[in-house]
Amino acid sequence: MLGGGSMGSAVLAGLAAAGVPDLRVTTRSAARSAGFVGVPGVTALSQEERPDANREAVRGARLVVVAVKPAQVVDVLREVAGDLTEGAVVVSVAAGIPIRAMEAVLAAGTAVLRAMPNTPAAVGEGVTGVAAGSAAGPEAVAATVAAFRTVGDVLELPEERIDALSAVSGSGPAYVYLFLERWIDAARRLGFSAEEASRLVTGTAAGALRLLGAGDDPPAELRRRVTSPKGTTERAIAVLEAHDLGAILDEAMAAAIARARELAAG
Repeated sequence: MLGGGSMGSAVLAGLAAAGVPDLRVTTRSAARSAGFVGVPGVTALSQEERPDANREAVRGARLVVVAVKPAQVVDVLREVAGDLTEGAVVVSVAAGIPIRAMEAVLAAGTAVLRAMPNTPAAVGEGVTGVAAGSAAGPEAVAATVAAFRTVGDVLELPEERIDALSAVSGSGPAYVYLFLERWIDAARRLGFSAEEASRLVTGTAAGALRLLGAGDDPPAELRRRVTSPKGTTERAIAVLEAHDLGAILDEAMAAAIARARELAAG
């Protein structure tokens, strides 16, 4: 794992919890590296202490996950290209950087894929999209899918859809947390303390999601059961729908996709 930021750390935590052996992670600072001390099966190398940390980490690795910022992906791959083991599979979790840009700095025939996980991977509840480059054969795809399946659900798709997936599920946890923040704020304005508001909102959200996961009914059906005709919930839902949540989400995700394309263009 080249890069121990929020996304890399989330995936690494999930892999470690799943018992995947011989995990290595590189970080820029020693302080960040220290955060991985004691995590079972994880060896952390900091570039602050070991300038060749990235090169050391990839030697002998069968799967190399690049989890640095998008602007750094190509430079990091160029740095480690000569140290990759023959047959190693390279997977980027960065938004916006196309497979062709990564393939251009690696040896011909290197299996390159893009994966877009999300932070719930840290607790084994992630959703990851995986797209394969032309040199990534069935075995490379299977290895990547197997790795990310240890931290949640995996959806295989063509690369042209990866930015859209990033906007939906990659950024998705932030949408959920933002809604919960605003919901808690609203509860506090009704007179509840910060602690009471948090318990009411997060408990309700967690319970609603558990109920959704416990059966086969879609969200629309579960919402219908709560929304009695001419009742209080129906009135509240009408206010939310009057602001056209669908259009707001369309606009938000379009902005995320546009930013991914900006990153790809450099």
